[in-house]
Amino acid sequence: MLSNREGQRVPEVTFRTRVGNEWRDVTTTDLFQGKTVVVFALPGAFTPTCSSTHLPRYNELAPVFKSNGVDDILCLSVNDAFVMDAWAGDQAAENICFIPDGNAEFTEKMGMLVGKKELGFGSRSWRYSMLVKDGVIDKMFIEPDQPGDPFEVSDADTMLGYINGEAALPKRVTVFSKPGCPHCARAKNALREAGYSFEEIELGSRGLSYSTLAAVTGAGTTPQVYIEGERIGGADELEQWLAAAVS
Repeated sequence: MLSNREGQRVPEVTFRTRVGNEWRDVTTTDLFQGKTVVVFALPGAFTPTCSSTHLPRYNELAPVFKSNGVDDILCLSVNDAFVMDAWAGDQAAENICFIPDGNAEFTEKMGMLVGKKELGFGSRSWRYSMLVKDGVIDKMFIEPDQPGDPFEVSDADTMLGYINGEAALPKRVTVFSKPGCPHCARAKNALREAGYSFEEIELGSRGLSYSTLAAVTGAGTTPQVYIEGERIGGADELEQWLAAAVS
């Protein structure tokens, strides 16, 4: 039976983490005392839903959470510190603090430890999120107790909606670029100066070639900028779009 612990304090646990090449013990008190913290827990690092959706959206919305009073966002999983550090590097999720619950102590005390032996995972965390204020759980969003790995309520948008249902969401921006391209640098600088965060996809990475770029964007030059699914174009077109957006 999955446990909703709203109104209770988070369990007292010491996490074994890695900072650089050194071990560092981090306690529950270190993470939660005197802070407003969002936690999202998931079955495992590098797993599909966790990597493609759950984690990236929290990272994307982190500035909005911060502007709405959240001090930190923690991603917790029953994985060891080395795995969590490798996943953090792979995801480039600079706005998220990765917490390895390698011995599953926190997850078990939260009543969220489940068996996933059929996947070869052993014991893992059920997927959930929670808002913690000064160590006390204010709200929990627990995925329904159904077979598989449901992902319906522990997402970043649901949590943000609970904190502030009228919070303004950032626009989703993607920049197709290539190394050493001055126009790409100009486009990225223009976006930063206008306050836009963006995902950058470079030619040569992820198997992206000029033919792929042309097939996806309809153009063979870089940069190609997309905002909320709309193709803006290159650096000149982007500057025109940004000027119109503020006028």
